[in-house]
Amino acid sequence: MQHYNTPGLSIIIPVYNENKNILTLAKKLNNIKKKIKTEIIFIDDNSNDGSIHSLKFVKKKYNTQFLIRRKKNRDLMNSCFMGIEKSKYNTCLIMDGDLQHNPKYISGLYKKLNSSNYDIGICCRKFNKLKNKDFNFLRKYSSLIIIFLINIFLEKKTADPLSGFFIFRKKIFNSFKFCYYPSGYKILLNILYCTNIKLKSFDKIIKFDRRISNKSKMNKKVLLNLAVQFFYLLYVKLFMKIIIDKNN
Repeated sequence: MQHYNTPGLSIIIPVYNENKNILTLAKKLNNIKKKIKTEIIFIDDNSNDGSIHSLKFVKKKYNTQFLIRRKKNRDLMNSCFMGIEKSKYNTCLIMDGDLQHNPKYISGLYKKLNSSNYDIGICCRKFNKLKNKDFNFLRKYSSLIIIFLINIFLEKKTADPLSGFFIFRKKIFNSFKFCYYPSGYKILLNILYCTNIKLKSFDKIIKFDRRISNKSKMNKKVLLNLAVQFFYLLYVKLFMKIIIDKNN
């Protein structure tokens, strides 16, 4: 059953081998419940580092965390899809489980989204300020090149279309999910560009924290998948333009 109108926030966190970060993140997230009606959904993508034990402990300790474990076809985007499908509130927030996305920003994002009736709010990196080891040469400059191409060929809708930390209306996600690119790592691109309506959005420039443990998932395979998604979105844009022109 799809939920569209139940007020509250569903925080969806896909995790893979984040055992050393889960307890710290859960403790920080638990404080948000004092301000917002919140559910927290962890989706474990078949981790092999003992993450599942930490997640079960967190679920028992805080009594509100919702745990899903995917055992086949490891994929971040499908983990997010699953979390959104299972969520019960009309607003969703996606964030990483590696402590780079600080929960302190969540209350402000939720308040702004609702105070001005936005569709989506995106936490953006300032690439010229990124100096820690998590943002190595490959990750930083490949991201900048891809963002440049997105802005030129798909339209600029945000300063950071590759962000993994954003808040959105669930009804927006569900309205166009039939044409989303089905796998990969950048779900935000689907929400922004697989639509024929103009989304009301805002950017929030934040400081992305240093990764405490584990390492970035960015590699050549991820970049290849992102390139394929980019060309898929070009096709979707062209298809939607043809449909709109035909109806007019």
